[in-house]
Amino acid sequence: MLTDTNRSPYAQAVPLPSGAVHWTEGFYKTVEKQNAEATVPLLLSMFEDKNISHILENFRICAGEAEGHHDGTVFGDGDFYKWMEAACYVAAAQDDQALWDKIEDYIALIGRAQQPDGYLSTKQILGERDGNGVHRMGDINDFEVYNFGHMFTAAALHYRLTGRRTFLAIAEKTADYLDGMYAETIKKQEVQTAVCPSHYMGLIELYRATGDEKYLRLARTAIELRDSVKNGMDDNQDRLPLRMHRKIIGHAVRANYLYAGLADLYLEEGDPDYLTVLSSVMEDLTAHKLYLTGGCGALYNGASPYGNFFSHQLIHQAYGYAYQLPNLTAYNETCAGVGLILWAYRMFLIEPRASYFDLIERALLNTSLAAVSLDGLRFFYENMLERSGKLEYELVWPLHRTGYITSYCCPPNLARLLAQTSEYAYVCGKAQEDEAKSGAAQVPDVYTGLYGASRTELTLPDGTRLVLVQETGYPFDGRICFHAEEIQPGEAGAAQRPSKAELEAGAQVKLRLLLRIPGWADKAELEIRDGAETVKKTLEAQDKEGFYEAVEIHHPETFRIELKLDMPARLTQVHPMAEEDRGRAALERGPLVYCLEQADLPEAYRDRMRDLRFMAAGDFEPKSCEIDGRPLTALTGTMLCAPAWSGGLYRTMRDQEPEQVPVRLIPYFAWNNRSPEEDEDMAVFFPVNVLNEFS
Repeated sequence: MLTDTNRSPYAQAVPLPSGAVHWTEGFYKTVEKQNAEATVPLLLSMFEDKNISHILENFRICAGEAEGHHDGTVFGDGDFYKWMEAACYVAAAQDDQALWDKIEDYIALIGRAQQPDGYLSTKQILGERDGNGVHRMGDINDFEVYNFGHMFTAAALHYRLTGRRTFLAIAEKTADYLDGMYAETIKKQEVQTAVCPSHYMGLIELYRATGDEKYLRLARTAIELRDSVKNGMDDNQDRLPLRMHRKIIGHAVRANYLYAGLADLYLEEGDPDYLTVLSSVMEDLTAHKLYLTGGCGALYNGASPYGNFFSHQLIHQAYGYAYQLPNLTAYNETCAGVGLILWAYRMFLIEPRASYFDLIERALLNTSLAAVSLDGLRFFYENMLERSGKLEYELVWPLHRTGYITSYCCPPNLARLLAQTSEYAYVCGKAQEDEAKSGAAQVPDVYTGLYGASRTELTLPDGTRLVLVQETGYPFDGRICFHAEEIQPGEAGAAQRPSKAELEAGAQVKLRLLLRIPGWADKAELEIRDGAETVKKTLEAQDKEGFYEAVEIHHPETFRIELKLDMPARLTQVHPMAEEDRGRAALERGPLVYCLEQADLPEAYRDRMRDLRFMAAGDFEPKSCEIDGRPLTALTGTMLCAPAWSGGLYRTMRDQEPEQVPVRLIPYFAWNNRSPEEDEDMAVFFPVNVLNEFS
């Protein structure tokens, strides 16, 4: 499972056991299959190739099994641990013993590279051995503790899936080293903030896997030590004491990892100050700094909007001012999107709100899936909302996906996320302590998360076992159906099964299914058949906030639920304070953001994308299409094309009749798949015809 909050005292929801949910067909099944068969093997080949990444070679040199020096990135160890996490999911899902054997071989290699005192970061081990001036904890930007954290998380998952302690023992030894290091740090009062703090989540996963309180204490200490940093920066979120945080600032990956780890600590200890921080910062993100695609961290490089003007407050890959959301230079690092999903998921476990899963879905379907090609073999590091092959400046990263990125942190982060998608399908409500003490069988609340065709094994409190079947073409189709199969009553269930008369009189509730009605759905139709009764409902939007509609199931043998989410194409505007998109809009349908690529314009207009504007969303109709063998739903319609720009920076505005142009927009996640090596234009936002804007 993603994380085990079954014993977390402040969790209101808990994941289902790993392997309980299986995608059966359709969208997520395709994503999962492509990740397992293409992405995960590709990443391993990159890690194994000493002429490309040199990552596994570094471990072998540390273990004395190869000669040479450290090469590659300082965070390569952690990136390989992310691959290990993805590989464990794939091996478990496919019952792949050969892959499990390979994983165990890598675990043994990691163990041989580990130092006797538990320390394990290859650059520093080899630097001390070579005497080149590189040493332990000498530079926070060497990512040592980041490497530790991803190892802790992968080891805890490996233990949950296999019951074997091979990897867990290595992780515990490194955590014990970290414990001693923190003790020395406190004694010397020389505190630095570890960048990209994956170790907060990792240590708490170690605690949950082992039950050893020292790892929870260690995570608390690591978080509290942030407040002892001298001359902290917004880039690392350590300029202000953590309890004072109310706005999201600085490096987006570091911020999202920080708050995901803080949410984990809250789930275990329930500090109300930390909940205030988490809620406030999340509100600042969603209200002021989140892209429509769920991307976050708008800025390449800049100065902190909150730091002292006269001090060194440079930031990068960062959150900037409120409403600062550029398109051409949008950074939106892929790892930041993964971090946001980890954080939002933990917020849901704290307080099960539909808006958190709306956020997870938006970030996953748009930014995360846009970061990997449809064939699973090429990747974006950053995720722009507009691309122009003709720029007056140079951007840091390529304008198209590539198979290997020098900073290879994002591809394995994506791989582990996509390997885990089935674990976001359902979450169970947690029985409250007073209810548990009553001794009565509790009705389980099962929340829907990501909608997708699936089969899910559930055991009800009365012992009844069943498979909950979901059938849907989501996210392209808003029709979602549920029923149960393979029902095996428990002993109590067999004895207490209600008669037809009892059922009609109001039989015992066996299961409460909570259906997520997304914030984008203005209307939903719900039909419930349970026993002899059929109920139909129309559900209206609640102030654009997603919500859960509870359906009580009395008779698992006969129930059937059909939910229809209305999915018209719609134009979405951004707040007028977001200067780059004032007077502009994007096209959406369901949970998907759409974009226009040059390839979907008539030949005569392919150099005129920035002259195009929307008329009305109602002019767009869904149409099936296929890109790189993947079936998709495009939106076809008409846009207006203003007179072509000529001249310099400014020109006089004149009344001229725009031309009508037939266009096709595709899901944003599918862009850059038809001409992957060409820097063709793409855009999400376009100006809106003024008459439509105010209609």
